[in-house]
Amino acid sequence: MTTTRPSFAGIDHVAFTVTDLDISQHFYTEILDFVVVMDVGYGRICMHPQTGFILSMLAHEGARGGSFSELNTGLDHIGFTAASREELERWERRFDEHGVAYSPIRDEQFGSHLNFRDPDDIALEFSSANELMLAAREALSSGRMTSADIAAFIAANVSPDYVAGDPV
Repeated sequence: MTTTRPSFAGIDHVAFTVTDLDISQHFYTEILDFVVVMDVGYGRICMHPQTGFILSMLAHEGARGGSFSELNTGLDHIGFTAASREELERWERRFDEHGVAYSPIRDEQFGSHLNFRDPDDIALEFSSANELMLAAREALSSGRMTSADIAAFIAANVSPDYVAGDPV
């Protein structure tokens, strides 16, 4: 009897623990254009109008507080999709207008990245895929790539040093 593996259709939401709901709400609504759709007292649930992406900000009673660090086990960062490198440049200008600290755009093998932080220092990123990444996503999502195909793609387009030891 063959059993179908379970799957998932995408990311439903992300929830952050924050130190101050009002400060975080201001950042996510005024800078990133989220809209608060629900206030449950200890948290605010926001939605991005163009993408439908849901972001929750929670202020847990008894939380330890302090700034976020990607050096602790757990979340490293959240990456949002940008349509193009030009859009990343528009984000840099918006961040400049609002005093948001960011690292300059980095162009890498699979696209461009713009890193920034929220008021609790939670690491965030906008990334724009290039043609190579778009081709890789399409090939992988087709379901026809084998582990050997993936290894060959990485070896040819990135480096043999990055081929996973036992790709799934």
